[in-house]
Amino acid sequence: QVQLVESGGGLVQAGGSLRLSCAASGSIFSIGGMGWYRQAPGKQRELVATITSGGSTNYADSVKGRFTISRDNAKNTVTLQMNSLKPEDTAVYYCYCYIISFNRAYWGQGTQVTVSS
Repeated sequence: QVQLVESGGGLVQAGGSLRLSCAASGSIFSIGGMGWYRQAPGKQRELVATITSGGSTNYADSVKGRFTISRDNAKNTVTLQMNSLKPEDTAVYYCYCYIISFNRAYWGQGTQVTVSS
């Protein structure tokens, strides 16, 4: 199977930065897209950013210009650099990866990001 382990969440003041990392391990033969979603209390999970194996990126409008997603295909990791954080960025952040050989997505356990005003 495939496991995703996230790290880097925490508490930060508005305007600050955090860096989230996610490492995939297990029976991985080929990874397609990777990315991050988030879920705030009382809200549905929403897309934050995605990145293809070729490096093409896609961002939610709310984070464009502030967040940057990157990946290391050799290490099966995906990173989300979050700058100029706002209180509305407070949520549990989940990483995911799509395993082509299994034709399904896998999710991390989530990491809490809290931005104080």
